[in-house]
Amino acid sequence: MSEDEKLPYLKADHIKATHGFFTRKGGISTGVYNSLNCAWGSKDDLKDVLTNRALVVQALGPDVSDLLSAAQVHSNRVQIVDRIWSRERAPELDALVTKEPYIALGILTADCAPVLFSDDDNRVIGAAHAGWKGAIGGVLENTVEAMVSIGAERAKIKAAVGPCIHQPSYEVDTGFRKTFLNMDPAFASYFTDGQSENKYQFDLPGFVIAKLDGLALASVEGSRVDTYEDEENFFSYRRTTHRSEPDYGRQISAIVLD
Repeated sequence: MSEDEKLPYLKADHIKATHGFFTRKGGISTGVYNSLNCAWGSKDDLKDVLTNRALVVQALGPDVSDLLSAAQVHSNRVQIVDRIWSRERAPELDALVTKEPYIALGILTADCAPVLFSDDDNRVIGAAHAGWKGAIGGVLENTVEAMVSIGAERAKIKAAVGPCIHQPSYEVDTGFRKTFLNMDPAFASYFTDGQSENKYQFDLPGFVIAKLDGLALASVEGSRVDTYEDEENFFSYRRTTHRSEPDYGRQISAIVLD
């Protein structure tokens, strides 16, 4: 992935559609939300959040009409976007797809994996929030199916997995691991022994990329950035929890057709 310097964000080299995995830098929020917190659901000042989101829209291009994000609930539900909705009416789901130009699709994360999709030839895009629940529950598969339903071709869809928590930072318990093994014993390959007894380290980006690799897409790209470790550039729910902080910001990843 390459980086843009205007409002810092990472880009996938193989996706032509305008997009970015934005960092926490370049916004106006303060305190634990410093500085580009784009989450309506946080306890941050709403005016600051709206300003931050406007900065993202500006970075995406002068013709972008709006930046949509859902009320994310760790589900496998997908919305085909053909209209603008308000913050108060944001649907509860975890992936968005569209073929409408100038409507940016946004995914908010603070350790979960943001995944952006694009069929550049057929001009269909998607964005998915892939925490472990969504990834194991089928949000990635459902996003691709929704894209195909509005004109994308599976073999032309390119996917990029953005910054998220990585295996060295993601300690889980026996029950968590058992949830995966009950679904498929082969999923044991995404776990290594943790530092403590009955603890394991889970490879979220590896699991997400493997899921995407199984969908017969054109290409899949991943980021090496660990949101837990890179405090300077990324928010992290787990880091906040370990520090007993009162709340946390979320970075945004977005994609748009122009």
